[in-house]
Amino acid sequence: MIAIIDYDAGNLRSVEKAFAFLGEEAAVTRDAEAILGADGIVLPGVGAFGDAMGKLNQYGLTEVIREAVRREIPFLGICLGLQLLFEKSDESPGVEGLGVCKGEILRIPDCEGLKIPHMGWNSLQYDHPGRLFEGIPEGSYVYFVHSYYLKAADEAIVKASASYSTKIHASVEQGNVFACQFHPEKSGVVGLSILKNFVKIAKGGC
Repeated sequence: MIAIIDYDAGNLRSVEKAFAFLGEEAAVTRDAEAILGADGIVLPGVGAFGDAMGKLNQYGLTEVIREAVRREIPFLGICLGLQLLFEKSDESPGVEGLGVCKGEILRIPDCEGLKIPHMGWNSLQYDHPGRLFEGIPEGSYVYFVHSYYLKAADEAIVKASASYSTKIHASVEQGNVFACQFHPEKSGVVGLSILKNFVKIAKGGC
């Protein structure tokens, strides 16, 4: 079973539906026992960094997430879920992120001819081999919706990047922690393949 962490963020149900399409049982929950007993855990989300951290703290989920990471349960952050895994964000100065991974979330720089938020399809370049992208060709297109982007402290964890005004660290892998700035659940066949790879990892297949 895949546990989708419920912290009142948007986009939870579309992620649940994507796993259902793959024939995988998924449950939206904030129950600690259910989360820690799952084969894999997903932290999706759209919204503001500070508000989201407030909800995670309110529901006691910050420690549940850190415990899941300690137990090496396969964990996938999506969009805001990626950003929350890092230390801080320009969007919410003074608010501490989960700090599971080292790095910061910066505002996408203004660039003539480009709209912010970055909203739409963009191709991925592979920085390092990543288990989420097994069997997926470099240059594949995925769907982004964001105004802030990740700059990881350790570029060795960056598996895929995209270009939009600047180099965006689009996906990271650190142990059994995975994260995507883009939305695999909205990225068609490519996105479903990424989620399928995560399920395979969660079930011990790779």
